[in-house]
Amino acid sequence: MKQLVFYTLINFTDWKEMVIKTQPEFKRRHHWTLRGHSLLIIILIISLVILSVYQNTQYVKIQDRLAEMQADTQSKLNELTENVLQTKQDLSSINTEIGTITDEFEVLKASAGEDFSGIIEDVIQSVVTIKTDISQGTGFIIHEDGYIVTNAHVMEGAKAATIITSDGNTHTVSLIGFNTNMDVSLLQIEGNFEELELANSNNIQVGENVIAIGNPLGLQFSVSEGIVSATEREGMNGIKAYIQTDAALNPGNSGGPLINKQGKVIGINNFKVGDGESLGFALESNYLEDTINDIAILTLNQTLI
Repeated sequence: MKQLVFYTLINFTDWKEMVIKTQPEFKRRHHWTLRGHSLLIIILIISLVILSVYQNTQYVKIQDRLAEMQADTQSKLNELTENVLQTKQDLSSINTEIGTITDEFEVLKASAGEDFSGIIEDVIQSVVTIKTDISQGTGFIIHEDGYIVTNAHVMEGAKAATIITSDGNTHTVSLIGFNTNMDVSLLQIEGNFEELELANSNNIQVGENVIAIGNPLGLQFSVSEGIVSATEREGMNGIKAYIQTDAALNPGNSGGPLINKQGKVIGINNFKVGDGESLGFALESNYLEDTINDIAILTLNQTLI
């Protein structure tokens, strides 16, 4: 028994010495562990602060950008609204000027001369007035489904446009396509209409009588008569594809038809020499037909004429 007690005391003494020896090392390890944890916590806090500052900076930038975009959008909306209101105002004005074309047929027939008095009433039904927010011009129907051709420069830069047919009705218009080199635009309005037929411009005779129908200086559905002075004149695009005529052409005639005695279109009135008298030019109908079909194939995947 005494031996057991003595052995137990020895074991307790050894254990106590082991604990005393181990305790400083444990404290050192615990100390470094606490320092490591503290360092990690400090790094985490710094990271969170930096992230918070970055996010706040980005938020401010996004808010500033959104404010700029809103201001820009509002400015454009205001500008568009002003243009639409102005166009409505202009259209109201032009509607009062047009009246009914039937009251003017006799005047038109008389001004057209004997060669054209019999066809003027039929032809005029396919001619339209084009009114935009920045200009006006003329066009004519080339397909019963409401397809209209005019000069590209009539539509250039326009933000709003409308079509007035010979019965005085106004129509919303869609731009199908255009060719700036040939100065041709293809438009469409809804409905079914009488169309004008294109003649073969290879058969044009120098000296034959023609009429130009358009809206010179805002005088809707006016007719001027002249002759073909020459063919295959070179245009501003360098192509010899223009009819020279002495029929009076003025601003507003652009895009209107040049008509022969058979009531067919031999050209689309395009431009005049500013300083010259009776020097008007129209794109020949064969070139016009090719241009229209090129636009239609590209946009509608079909030909129209």
